[in-house]
Amino acid sequence: MTPLLQIRDLSVAFRTRKQDVTVVKNVSMEILAGQTVAVVGESGSGKSTTAAAVNRLLPDNGRITGGQVLFEGRDLATASRKEMTAIRGAGIGLVPQDPMSNLNPLMRIGDQIAEALEVHGVATGKAAQARAVELLDMVGIPEPARRAAQYPHEFSGGMRQRALIAMGLACRPRLLIADEPTSALDVTVQRRILDQLGRLTAEMGTAVLLITHDLALAAERADTVAVMYQGEIVETGPAAGILAEPGHDYTRRLLKAVPSLASARVPEPPRDAPDLVVVENLRKVFPARGSGEEFTAVDDVSFTIPRGHTVSIVGESGSGKSTTANLVLGLDEPTSGAIRFDGTDLAGLRRRELFAFRRRVQPVFQNPYASLDPRYTVEKSITEPLRVHRVGTAAERRKTAAELLEKVSLPASMGERLPHELSGGQRQRVAIARALALSPDLVVLDEAVSALDVLVQAQILDLLAELQRELGLSYLFISHDLAVVRMISHAVHVMHEGTIVESGTTEEIFDHPRDDYTRELLAAIPGRAASR
Repeated sequence: MTPLLQIRDLSVAFRTRKQDVTVVKNVSMEILAGQTVAVVGESGSGKSTTAAAVNRLLPDNGRITGGQVLFEGRDLATASRKEMTAIRGAGIGLVPQDPMSNLNPLMRIGDQIAEALEVHGVATGKAAQARAVELLDMVGIPEPARRAAQYPHEFSGGMRQRALIAMGLACRPRLLIADEPTSALDVTVQRRILDQLGRLTAEMGTAVLLITHDLALAAERADTVAVMYQGEIVETGPAAGILAEPGHDYTRRLLKAVPSLASARVPEPPRDAPDLVVVENLRKVFPARGSGEEFTAVDDVSFTIPRGHTVSIVGESGSGKSTTANLVLGLDEPTSGAIRFDGTDLAGLRRRELFAFRRRVQPVFQNPYASLDPRYTVEKSITEPLRVHRVGTAAERRKTAAELLEKVSLPASMGERLPHELSGGQRQRVAIARALALSPDLVVLDEAVSALDVLVQAQILDLLAELQRELGLSYLFISHDLAVVRMISHAVHVMHEGTIVESGTTEEIFDHPRDDYTRELLAAIPGRAASR
């Protein structure tokens, strides 16, 4: 059988200020019709660059320096811009990694999906709008007709990612490039989406090139796995074979670092620690655009965060986790209820007191693309909070930035780079370094490790645990990755549709779940059976 996609000795280089840097070196692989091939590896290994080269969507400073990309026999490396426009979407669909920079903030979600259908002549007018609603329903977005009329900022991070998946599938392409398509999704929606991709592959012979740092996901969903390291493919083979008997040392290190429900957990802190944060009967209502109705995002939520403890909130996308985090950070005001930090009600803080509060509470947001200023170097981003709060001299701040970069496993030389020169995982590490700059009492981590490969994720989790032991830090950890939550948490709250449906210690939630929704979340974890 002739492969649908053949990559032969592909090399890609980026022009930096001084010279060309080769980031993909002589990569070769092939994908048959209906086959799913997963490319796994750490952040910065060249996975996403390889995918971008296939679709000819490299950044302006990137270029293919050698090799061929044959799609249905046509070399895309030499195709014209007009040919590539016709191929993208209809022949090769794309689900990119970052939803906020790939959705138009000024267009309604439904219009953006309909536009993709109209450009490729699949449907027009009302038929395109109706199909857009069907696609949103297919990827698990509730009330799809109402949601289709909303803008990207009105969607949660996971819902935006689902909208991108709907757009990628809209024209039923022959090859779908899925670049970390479920990294922002909770496990139940992840399973639904990947089941849908599997059905599409079976029905139409659509091939899938899956770029992921999630080895459990690759093992469960791919026919073939290619492991990338420093721009090269170091191992390729059937998914089951590579995971059962990895041949390369790097693959073995990746497998060892994968978090599972059997992974070692952080030690318990003292049980009599005083509460740093007390949340009581919290409620947040948003007006629904254009309808005059109200949407309750958070409803009667109560919990505490003791000093030196990690408290996690888990639940599917749109459940109210990130809204709760924003309320605790003081970035939004509750409709009712109270938040007390170190005994002080946030509602009563004046401007100067709020400034002091922000020094003690630092966020790491879900989306590193949006949370770093594209005009700032990495060093400037990390030193910004120190500068704002007038901590240290310029030389001391630079030294602190270099130390923080090393703490999050990045070289100090990375400080000279701009965000667009970093991979998604590298950007998130910079965001974590920036949050630690002021030595806060509480760090709110909103999906902070979801963009990281397993090796760096393990390093970051170890770092967070070490800092907690050394400095007595408290963490509010928002995540859909239940294996990570089990590793790092001392208490867990499960949110569903704006309310907490179950609370308990980590053991109680994971070993003896009482609520049906909690049991559904646990059952949907990729590779769970193998980890128990």
